[in-house]
Amino acid sequence: MSSSINTANTSFVKQIPDTDSEIRSANAVITSKSSFDKPLASNIKYLPAGIFFGILLVKAEIISWFRIREMFKLESFHMYGVIGSAVAVGMLSVWLIKKFKARSVEGEAIQPEPKPMNKGVIYGGLIFGVGWAITGACPGPLFAQIGTGATVTIVTLLSAVAGTWVYGLIRNRLPH
Repeated sequence: MSSSINTANTSFVKQIPDTDSEIRSANAVITSKSSFDKPLASNIKYLPAGIFFGILLVKAEIISWFRIREMFKLESFHMYGVIGSAVAVGMLSVWLIKKFKARSVEGEAIQPEPKPMNKGVIYGGLIFGVGWAITGACPGPLFAQIGTGATVTIVTLLSAVAGTWVYGLIRNRLPH
């Protein structure tokens, strides 16, 4: 009986077209034509940037639950200033990428694509904000928080992974 299940699963897998690049381009603001055939070790070049980003988050107090609480209670401008600065840097970066036709580290063209606004963005933003307010963490600083010893943040990390998994399951039924 198990051989018939394996045969059925194999024939089912063969019938599914490879839509990975279509899914990635549908969910990304900037896409590239890179493939997943590169060895994992080739990503080691991103480790120094990740370490620098983590240090920056810690030094700017972005990972502080108290700073996040101040932001949501409208008691301090600190987090709004950091978020506003990040938005400005992001806008400048996208403008420079477009202006100079920048390429990725692998030499691929980076092509910013417009994304339509829809009500799913509002719902998602609200869910994200509520989760951020409850946990005191957003996905960017999760690993920095864990690295500083706030191991309770592992619960938030696992919840973020579970939420991403659930989104993948129900994505086709959401209002896009």
